[in-house]
Amino acid sequence: MTKIFVVDDHKFFRMTLRAALETSHPDIVITGESGTATDLFRMLPDTEVDLIVLDINLPDSWGVEVTKRLRQQYPALKIIALSGENASETIHSMIEVGIDGFLSKQNSDANDLAAAIESVMNGVEYFGRDISSILFDIYVAKKKTSAVTAEFTEREREIILLSRDGLLCKEIADRLHISVFTVNSHKRNIFQKLGISSTMEMVQYALKHGIIRMRG
Repeated sequence: MTKIFVVDDHKFFRMTLRAALETSHPDIVITGESGTATDLFRMLPDTEVDLIVLDINLPDSWGVEVTKRLRQQYPALKIIALSGENASETIHSMIEVGIDGFLSKQNSDANDLAAAIESVMNGVEYFGRDISSILFDIYVAKKKTSAVTAEFTEREREIILLSRDGLLCKEIADRLHISVFTVNSHKRNIFQKLGISSTMEMVQYALKHGIIRMRG
């Protein structure tokens, strides 16, 4: 059972989402909801939550600031961002502060959200198809402005390959018989080489440049 907290200032949206999820996805339960960041942080200490579904445009705050605070106070919580506007700058900013997924309100429904929740709870980032397209455009733009061709060590290649398969840092550490700290250190080095900030961007780069292949 995955316990989620929905933060969106439109009450009708929250009601509709609750009805859709409760009807078709009994393994997901909404344990809390609010229309403001203020109410979210007031309610969180007394609410059982695994994952936050966060509208990035709230009356009293912006998604980036809310996510930063959540990461500081509740680092174990998963966060899926929702947005009615999909500016590349907004998406990039949210990824940089540590969201686990991003969905467009215009192009997603309750089934998409349920798929995102399942993926994120299994440790795999999730982005809607239109969001992934924007992320790829961001990635291409970064590569055009960089003259650096990344080279990876054998260990870094192993970590990229296992990340492609959706393994979490601890699972990668167990597979390679190294510490979680070492895995995170390697990933930071990879991110720095590529000028990126997420596992998905890392895997996209490796696939595009033939460093790894898609699973068959």
